[in-house]
Amino acid sequence: MSKLVKNQLAVVTGASRSKGIGAAICRELASSGFDIFFTHLTSYDQNTGYEDANHNFAENFKHELRNYGVKAESMELDLSDHDAPKRLLDEVEKMPSQLSILVNNATFCVEVSHEEVTMELFDRHCAVNVTGTCILTVEFAKQLKKEQHSGRIVNFVSGQDKSPQPGNIAYITTKGAISAFTTSLATDLASSHITVNAIDPGPTDSGCMDKQTQDFLKQKFPTGRIGTPEDAARLVSFLVSDAARWITGQIIHSDGGFWD
Repeated sequence: MSKLVKNQLAVVTGASRSKGIGAAICRELASSGFDIFFTHLTSYDQNTGYEDANHNFAENFKHELRNYGVKAESMELDLSDHDAPKRLLDEVEKMPSQLSILVNNATFCVEVSHEEVTMELFDRHCAVNVTGTCILTVEFAKQLKKEQHSGRIVNFVSGQDKSPQPGNIAYITTKGAISAFTTSLATDLASSHITVNAIDPGPTDSGCMDKQTQDFLKQKFPTGRIGTPEDAARLVSFLVSDAARWITGQIIHSDGGFWD
């Protein structure tokens, strides 16, 4: 395979499972020649109940990515830790590649209604989905500006600006904050040639949907199928490419026309 880019590093958070969106993004970017640094937190995936969560994933996945002819490293990281952004960027700095891309895919979600939400649970959502993600992004941008290097930032949201989503208030609120963060930071960073966009992938079958859920959701897709992690990964690949250098501050609903 001929590398389309050389010595450019993509940081992808939340790549902990083989069937997940994070892993699909890593594969897609590695196939284009980007070196990869990914974070993982297997304990969260196991507690959430994902069947493909296992402690051997990270080591095995690094070898899989290296088969594309790129460098690949990883670290276990909980973005709710106060020093998580600094520790991550300190590790990334050890790689010889030029820091270029950040994909904020890591998330925390416990589905609760407004009647069930507690201060502790809301704080946990904020710590990962807002504080950890935003501080990591800001520090990443500061590093690129210091090096006078252009870059790409891609966040993941869940369609909060598209329609009301009752029944999961803590997650929806914190993801909505990332939509606002995306559009505002994009304006701040435009003059530094750093683009900031967000993707709403819609309902995605990343290995956690039972048949009943799939059958219920499928009828809401005019395209006739549920989204896959690879659908999201291909859009990430486009947004970090030179072809997308004029696209910034956008919330892209890449959801196959999903309606609710």
